[in-house]
Amino acid sequence: MPSERRAPLALKLAALGGLLFLHGPILLIFLYAFTTEERSYQFPPPGLTLKWFAVAWNRPDIWPPLILSLKVAAISTALALVLGTLCAAAMSRARFFGRDSISLLVILPIALPGIITGMSLRSAFAMMEIPFSTWTIVLGHATFCIVIVYNNAVARFRRLSGSILEASADLGANGFQTFRHVILPNLGSALLAGGMLAFALSFDEVIVTTFTAGQQSTLPIWMLNELVRPRQRPVTNVVAIVVFAATVVPILIAYVLTRGGSETAGAGK
Repeated sequence: MPSERRAPLALKLAALGGLLFLHGPILLIFLYAFTTEERSYQFPPPGLTLKWFAVAWNRPDIWPPLILSLKVAAISTALALVLGTLCAAAMSRARFFGRDSISLLVILPIALPGIITGMSLRSAFAMMEIPFSTWTIVLGHATFCIVIVYNNAVARFRRLSGSILEASADLGANGFQTFRHVILPNLGSALLAGGMLAFALSFDEVIVTTFTAGQQSTLPIWMLNELVRPRQRPVTNVVAIVVFAATVVPILIAYVLTRGGSETAGAGK
């Protein structure tokens, strides 16, 4: 076997520079969550402390936005799992006129700029005289959460061989039994990954939330307001670490669950 060639030093330095450019600001957020300075960002920090984590835990203005963000993300993800899976099943298993056009319309919300989606939703709510509430935020987030679940589910449906569905029917299984014992086990990891991605995107969404929340405040909106009118800058960085963990961890789990799913279930060897 030919020996593996090592990358040139210039390429390694370029890759390192790209990684630092991408992740350097995130590292600074982590660093300034431990600074002893309250009002400014001095570099290097004058000292390090853990007190801001306790301060953030005891600040009552953080908990309502955090609870609202978790609630909205959970409901939006649940809606996306149901509607996105049903839509994926229709797009992948059925053949009908206009299927490609409908598929494009399904994925369009995630391709549009968030400000366009937010403005259109706000206009629709105003025309229908729907008051702003948790449900208006959920509807806004569901527009892109459904697309995330749909993309994961439709890819798995297309790798699911129709022969195993026919075999299930030949063995006397009804539609519900086929779904429970054949389809759902094959879709499980894709749906879990899509749900985690949808939850992560909903949890840190800012633009669509700004147009659909009214006077309510989710955790990202709270952070934005704190950056404009800072009271304790390190507390905002502590909350940013929480948001980082709540979004990155599900994305990593989703990656692990879907990276080995390229085979076609039931296709044989």
